[in-house]
Amino acid sequence: MTLCHTGTRDLAALTRQADIIVAAVGVPHMLTADMVRPGAAVVDVGVSRTDDGLVGDVHPDVWEVAGHVSPNPGGVGPLTRAFLLTNVVELAEQR
Repeated sequence: MTLCHTGTRDLAALTRQADIIVAAVGVPHMLTADMVRPGAAVVDVGVSRTDDGLVGDVHPDVWEVAGHVSPNPGGVGPLTRAFLLTNVVELAEQR
């Protein structure tokens, strides 16, 4: 596993080696098709508001290259809310 951030050098070289990419940066369409290995699984977690509406971190062209893509909006959001609610309930039960 490799964790990348704003200081990561040659991000595209690292992402092209990955079998699974989780994009969670909050930058519209930051991950482009040339950054993805053919057949890779891509999970788009980041969401941004643009003039065109809500968009994820993953550019639509990635769908042509990746084997599987979790869309955003409409992808992992329900899981995020479910886990948040689970955490709230568990903390409430501890008090």
